[in-house]
Amino acid sequence: MKKYILFSFVSIASFLFGQEGPDVVIVGTQLRQVEPAYRMTESPKIIDTTIANPVIDFPLLALQHPTKIEVEPINPATIKTEQKLNQLYSTYVKLGIGTELMPLGEVYFDSKRSRKFVYGVHAKHLSSYGNIKDYAPAQFDRTKLGLYGGINEKNYTLRGDLHYNNQGLHYYGWKIPTDSVDRKTTAQRYQDVGGAFSFASHKKDSANLNYKVGIEYNNFGSKKPLEDSLSDWRARENFFGFNSSASYKLGKEIYAADFNVRYNGYKYGSIGDTNSSAIDTGIVLNNTIINLKPTISTYLFNNRFKAKVGVDIVIDAHQTTKAHIYPVAELKYSMFNDIFIPYVGLRGGLKQTSFKSLTAENEFVLTNVSMRNENTAIDFYGGIKGTLSKRISFNVNASFARIQNKALFVTDTLYSVGNKFNLLFDTLNLTTIEGSISYQLNEKLKVDGIGRFYSYSLLNNTYAWNLPQWQAIARGSYNLFDKFLINLDLNFEGGRKALVYAMEDDVTVENLQFAKTLGFIADINLGLEYRYNKRISAFIQFNNVASQRYNRWYNHPVQVFQFLGGITFRL
Repeated sequence: MKKYILFSFVSIASFLFGQEGPDVVIVGTQLRQVEPAYRMTESPKIIDTTIANPVIDFPLLALQHPTKIEVEPINPATIKTEQKLNQLYSTYVKLGIGTELMPLGEVYFDSKRSRKFVYGVHAKHLSSYGNIKDYAPAQFDRTKLGLYGGINEKNYTLRGDLHYNNQGLHYYGWKIPTDSVDRKTTAQRYQDVGGAFSFASHKKDSANLNYKVGIEYNNFGSKKPLEDSLSDWRARENFFGFNSSASYKLGKEIYAADFNVRYNGYKYGSIGDTNSSAIDTGIVLNNTIINLKPTISTYLFNNRFKAKVGVDIVIDAHQTTKAHIYPVAELKYSMFNDIFIPYVGLRGGLKQTSFKSLTAENEFVLTNVSMRNENTAIDFYGGIKGTLSKRISFNVNASFARIQNKALFVTDTLYSVGNKFNLLFDTLNLTTIEGSISYQLNEKLKVDGIGRFYSYSLLNNTYAWNLPQWQAIARGSYNLFDKFLINLDLNFEGGRKALVYAMEDDVTVENLQFAKTLGFIADINLGLEYRYNKRISAFIQFNNVASQRYNRWYNHPVQVFQFLGGITFRL
């Protein structure tokens, strides 16, 4: 009903507003009733009484529940301890004996772990009383003694060492029955004594200048001549060196400089001696090299890119005083998180030739030699190195160098019967291609392989005498349960030529020079070690396993298969 009434009013209203015309007035009557008024009889008042709410009390029920306790067994805890550092022993001794009456002895005494002090003594002896068939006596002995010590402090390091080496040998490169030669006439002995001292600062703050200074001294000489004989005079040599370097880091650049002085005085015979030979009146050579090498290195792109530039200024005061300037430049960039690191560089330098360095390369050299410093005018190199995995690394490079006064060993026929070597100096261009790869599985397996190829182009000689055209070197070690250790060394060389003075087998004539092809070198050495415990072990060493009688130098064959065994222990 209400809906209908509402609808009627809405319709009428719409009609009224929707029609245009005169206003309409409606008049009507209605009854209105008003309720009667009344008066309140109570007066207003303030109620200040607080009405407390009723408190409901819930009484506690005395209920008792039985308590059950069960004890579960606890397994004992296990603690695994690992020794972070291996135990150190201050003394290590190695004793052995081999074929051809070859005794071996080594003693090492070193300080244990110390933050401040390091010191030690090393001694080693190896000798052989065997001979080589159809050649002169070939016995030799080598004795070395070294002492070192140092102090490590927070801001600096002190180092010092002393050494003494005694080497005896025979010029056995003479095809003659052993019994028909007096051993004293072919014997030689080298005495080497010297020491070095250095001081280095290593401040952590890059704003400070770090530097290093050091001095060296060495005396080297051959044996005294036979009584009443001038057939083999004595050679004496004194070396003194001063080395220094400094570096300073400013931002991303490192400024460095090296300043070195090397003096070597060589004397053979006695100048002015009335008993001096008419053929040889003695040799005196004073050789001084001074060099200053400033460089600047910078690191960019989060140390992935490295650049180094500088110069090496060298003064050569030998027979005549000369000045040389060598470039120093190197660029290196790390790609893919050190997986590939290409590099390229340019360098040079002056190498001081001494009687000691010559005997270290060829112990059968004459004692009366005229020496020149080796000058590498330029050496350009480049390559790629990196890691193929966390266990495999590699390096492939090539270089081109121009070398002046390169010392080449050739057979002497003036002062000896062909069992000694003299020197020829020549200028050559040397191209080297080298590749190496290494694999390491923790401390269990390590394998290294190196291959080199050399190309020589000489100014005056047909070949680089006694130098190889290629080399292949492999080294490996295997640790089985930390009980058995196996070591294998392989060394192969080929393409060597020797200068001779007459026709014989494997000799060709080129540019009026007789060149003899030397045999292929295949030197294989195998070592086995058994560790009884951490302090005692036994070892066996097999040398020249292929039993090749190859010539390391012309007319100087090596001993065939050798066996060496012994024990080692730590104290």
